[in-house]
Amino acid sequence: MCSSHQHHDDVVADAAVKGVTFKVEDMTCGHCAGTISKAIEHTLPGAAFSIDLESRQVTVAGDAAIAEKAILTAGYQPERLAR
Repeated sequence: MCSSHQHHDDVVADAAVKGVTFKVEDMTCGHCAGTISKAIEHTLPGAAFSIDLESRQVTVAGDAAIAEKAILTAGYQPERLAR
């Protein structure tokens, strides 16, 4: 998704977050992760979440449908993983 900008290193990584996990294959860099972060923070204020850029996974504690919509609205294609 990102190809013509500086990559960002401000990726959230907190393996302790429990919740629904999404595979987001088109989250390819720190900028993508930051965009998804902002979307979740805006849509689910105060919700705990983690982003693992290496595995392209986003875990959100909170309403799964709202989290999924936030990621979609940010321009990415989340796939909910079975737990």
